[in-house]
Amino acid sequence: MYSTHSKRKRKRRPNTTSRSAGGAIKRRSKTAEGKVTRGRKNVFEDLGFGAPAAANLKIRADLMLDLRQYIAARGWTQAEAAAFFNETQPRISNLLKGEISRFSIDKLINLLARAGVRVHLSTESKAA
Repeated sequence: MYSTHSKRKRKRRPNTTSRSAGGAIKRRSKTAEGKVTRGRKNVFEDLGFGAPAAANLKIRADLMLDLRQYIAARGWTQAEAAAFFNETQPRISNLLKGEISRFSIDKLINLLARAGVRVHLSTESKAA
């Protein structure tokens, strides 16, 4: 008789903090209970990304949120949004699920431009 289940034990997941932008989970330690740490303006820096990567992720996240709001305000299905943006439905699904690693800043700006949304980017110098 054959079995469809493996007899090997399943591996346990490591007890670490996820560094992905969408699924950061931080476990509380017993020494940190009751303490509140104020975050920075960019949550990605708080998650441990370097300044250049954190800035890129923040811009992409903001652009993705604007696109999600645009789609939600019109009450579109993923298929309707895909037809409007000339994209595939799975690509719109990735956008709505916040899969930030699948989109570049250029792509997001192009999608917003197709929607008639004006994108304005400003910069400022850090104090020395």
